[in-house]
Amino acid sequence: MLTIDDIRAVPLFSPLPDSELENLAHTAADLHLCAGEFAVHEGGERALYAVLSGKMEVIKTFDGIERTLGWRLPGTIFGEVPLALSSPFPGAYRAAEPSRVMRVDAPQYYALAAASPEVAFKMGALARERIGGLQSLSAEPPKARVTIVGNRWDDACTLLRQFLARNQISADWLAPDAPELAARWPGTCPTERECPALRLVDGTVLGRPATRELAGLLGLQTQPRLDGYDTAIIGGGPAGLAAAVYGASEGLRTLVLEREAPGGQAGTSSRIENYLGFPNGVSGDELASRALQQARRLGAEILVTRSVERIDVKTRRIHLDGGDAVHARSIILATGVTWRRLAIDGFDRFIGKGIYYGAARSEASATHGLDVHLIGGGNSAGQAALFFANHARSVTLVVRGDSLEKGMSRYLVEQLAGKSNVAVRLRSDVVGAHGDTHLTAIDIRDSTTGSVSRHDCGGLFVFIGADAQTEWLPSEIARDVRGYVLTGDDVVKAARWPHHHRDPYLLESSVPGVFACGDVRLSPVKRVASAVGEGSMAIAFAHRFLQSDGA
Repeated sequence: MLTIDDIRAVPLFSPLPDSELENLAHTAADLHLCAGEFAVHEGGERALYAVLSGKMEVIKTFDGIERTLGWRLPGTIFGEVPLALSSPFPGAYRAAEPSRVMRVDAPQYYALAAASPEVAFKMGALARERIGGLQSLSAEPPKARVTIVGNRWDDACTLLRQFLARNQISADWLAPDAPELAARWPGTCPTERECPALRLVDGTVLGRPATRELAGLLGLQTQPRLDGYDTAIIGGGPAGLAAAVYGASEGLRTLVLEREAPGGQAGTSSRIENYLGFPNGVSGDELASRALQQARRLGAEILVTRSVERIDVKTRRIHLDGGDAVHARSIILATGVTWRRLAIDGFDRFIGKGIYYGAARSEASATHGLDVHLIGGGNSAGQAALFFANHARSVTLVVRGDSLEKGMSRYLVEQLAGKSNVAVRLRSDVVGAHGDTHLTAIDIRDSTTGSVSRHDCGGLFVFIGADAQTEWLPSEIARDVRGYVLTGDDVVKAARWPHHHRDPYLLESSVPGVFACGDVRLSPVKRVASAVGEGSMAIAFAHRFLQSDGA
């Protein structure tokens, strides 16, 4: 419990009259922190903190790497910048040893400042000093964690660049013939035959590495730490990350298995305009990054570059590529869906060389000044068109239907209409692709007239829907004809529920203890928000299963 003497020991508060000190003693929070425990996380709500004992470390994450910015000792305060700017905390404060900290919430601080202007004056001066320090940090040139040298049209180079981008690893990409290569690559520059070549920030040089090898060197987790978990989540999209956050926060030993990078298809979305709580919209990779940080902070393990080869439903062992296996008391399927492919002659040889399924955000800068085309008339295509319009000379949406309004939200249609470099071709199909080493032109057929015309194309992005890729699941897990996992009442209707002492839970599959959420589950609703909701619900049902079935 705080006393007047505790608070008076803080220089900021020492001149205050006893009445104000007494008020603070009754309203401020008294935090007793163990070593490693946070007083506030980066992005936390504004408040004023004062260190009473111990030692607090000031940390901030730059490009996925934690950096110590300073320390706060007894008698010092923190929180002046968020209060001055009415903003979240720009960094985090963690106890370096057992510490005691008092917290004055924002309304209480503003009441104190109004009653004691000298406190507000001192806080303002300190805030200006600290903001100056933050400005000097922002002026430091960012240093990429990876420098990659490779041909833009090399499949291996494209895959590595996309892997780095989706895992939020900053990378500089240079072509083998770039004039600045000698200045940017210490030592002997790689030849075209040796590319793609990578240099890590610590000086390690790699030639054509596998993504798992690269992930390990960059500090991404690729191996499970335990043999068994309370819940294993297969898939790291919005549904899987939501399940990870809620599972870890409720004390379950939680493991997420992701074959590429967290975020799923939503992670490639250029802008999600209608997600609750983000009035200005949020990019898919930003949403995924925040969820990933949250899940890891709460204790979930996130494995990347690991594919699941099979599930033994009797023993609940999950067998991974490479021969590893883990046991899980409950399993949550959150594998999402995979973009549907176009069966057009010539397309396959240009995949990654000008033709992409989904919105490859890492390719946006390479489309600068070019004419790009997108196939599809849904929201994903509309969001991508708006994104690429900021880089490309022109963006053309090729739509099979006769109206955008039939498949796209009104707000997107209106925003597209306001872009001078965005065009829409209705009742049209792409029927051919041309180029030598990469895509340079496409053929578009007008279905009304039957005429075919050729157009220069610096990039073609395909959004024609997606399918569940669940053929690897065991036969005990019931699916519909399109591969979507049956859950709840659908399992009962299909006569696939094996136990009669209870009904399946809403998100439970035909195998008790195996749940499905997000796009992989048979449901007419396919939204990021619904996937997040189902991820949290799956954890609630997994809890009930673990308690009632005694797994």
